Amino acid sequence: MKKIIVPVDFSEQSKFAIKVAASLAKKHDAEILALHMLELNQAMITSSEGFHPEQTVFLLKLAEKRFGEFLDRPCLEGIKVTPIIKHFKVFSEVNEVAEENGADLIAMGSHGTDGLKEIFVGSNAEKVVRNADIPVLVIKEEIKDFKVERFAFACDFKEESLTAFHKAKDFAKLLNAELELVYINTPGDDFLSHKDTYEQINTFLSKANAGLEVEIYNDYSVQSGILNFSETISADMIGIPTHGRKGLSHFFMGSIGEDVSNHSTIPVVTFKI
Repeated sequence: MKKIIVPVDFSEQSKFAIKVAASLAKKHDAEILALHMLELNQAMITSSEGFHPEQTVFLLKLAEKRFGEFLDRPCLEGIKVTPIIKHFKVFSEVNEVAEENGADLIAMGSHGTDGLKEIFVGSNAEKVVRNADIPVLVIKEEIKDFKVERFAFACDFKEESLTAFHKAKDFAKLLNAELELVYINTPGDDFLSHKDTYEQINTFLSKANAGLEVEIYNDYSVQSGILNFSETISADMIGIPTHGRKGLSHFFMGSIGEDVSNHSTIPVVTFKI
């Protein structure tokens, strides 16, 4: 892990994320790329009517000043921090910045959302998870001493999840954490018998060349199963694959990775399938 991107909006959750990123950066001698996105649109920047270039410059300078003050904190001492300011609040740009800079991880804070707001708007973290090709670590609360001992990784143990599984395994090794694998069995069309579940898991582990144990946890939904299992084992972090669905397929099918990262109080890291 050499570069960590931290989206910053100056909220308390941004402070939580920068603190966790700082802890990781110190342990792995990594650089932090602090990314702030201004609420400017193309019309404001290019329009010659009703908006003047000096106003754009003023807003940029104001953002730079506030950004500098935000990054002036003890936890970042001794760490290389590169501030990046983008003009637009377009969350696909986070992934573009990651690609341009060869980043390994995005660490960001999240308020989380519920109800209709979640359906029609979603959280900023959810939008980043949906667009990111690299792992996204979502932080909800302040963590004084970020240390992961038990890492719960939930998976459907189908072949398409092999890449995400290997990324999660490597991530657990990087953090020196114990990887706890879980399959959530739910009632309804996706229900599998005990025998069928173990056959699916064993086939997956054989292809992954991994001699690990998997817990089968029964619950009413995959999301609640992941959260309840993680609470049961006192997990310090949840890992989950995500398709990063977009558009109508996301609206009608949803993404469990996004939903879990949106509702979990402990850190969640997503791995793109």
